[in-house]
Amino acid sequence: MDYAKVKLVVTDMDGTLLNEHGEVSDQFFQLYKKLKTHQVQFVAASGRQHHSIGSKLSKIKNEIFIIAENGGLTTQGPDELHMAIMDGGHITDLIQLLRAIENAYIVLCGKDFAYIETKDQAFINMFKEFYPKFSIVNDLTKITNDAFFKIAVYHFESSEDFVYPAVKHLENALQVKVSGKNWLDISHPNANKGLSLKFLQNKLGVSEKETMVFGDYNNDLEMLKLGDFSFAMKNAHPNVIKVANFITKSNNDNGVEAVLEKLLMAKFKLKNQS
Repeated sequence: MDYAKVKLVVTDMDGTLLNEHGEVSDQFFQLYKKLKTHQVQFVAASGRQHHSIGSKLSKIKNEIFIIAENGGLTTQGPDELHMAIMDGGHITDLIQLLRAIENAYIVLCGKDFAYIETKDQAFINMFKEFYPKFSIVNDLTKITNDAFFKIAVYHFESSEDFVYPAVKHLENALQVKVSGKNWLDISHPNANKGLSLKFLQNKLGVSEKETMVFGDYNNDLEMLKLGDFSFAMKNAHPNVIKVANFITKSNNDNGVEAVLEKLLMAKFKLKNQS
């Protein structure tokens, strides 16, 4: 496996680059500095709000590409490169459908804020880790002065078991993704991490043979298919392990960093040979 070919590294955040406490390791930031010296570009791709990703990677956020909201918004530093906005006509119908799901918490994900209508403090305490810029409103269907990337739904037990069956029928018209054990996202049909990554590959002139991708859940499937160096985390969903070409250690064991070390060793050897 010739790691020296890699020009673009793309990684999911939760369950992948972040440990179980939602932290990025100091080792990663050290490795990132070395990647830069070899002209390797870096992309953070997540279902999280852009503000949240930027906060986790505050040291480098103005240098890297960010795919936020599962492909709803793609940026480079302060520059917005691509957006996939939901049709406002769908949103009211979706919210009414989702309100009928028992114990489901709805998040309307806008460009300016994430909006919720629940007052449940346990949910809010958890939710603001992913959506730090938020507003609590009385009725989500009345919010019209924002552009919306997606609707996220949270279930404390399992999004796959308790939310997905109620929205599976929407898959022909919208992007429906189980994006974590507790999260499910509904978005524009052309909003996913894979489409955003393809946009960046074309922009940068980087091929799949030169792309390394890390992921752990179903919202990572499309982008994993766009990198010859595709890695599932040891803790990944079975669907991800099936699609990825390789497996690395878990997020808590710095699985991303372990592979990046090998990538840098290959780059170093190539440089010394030339």
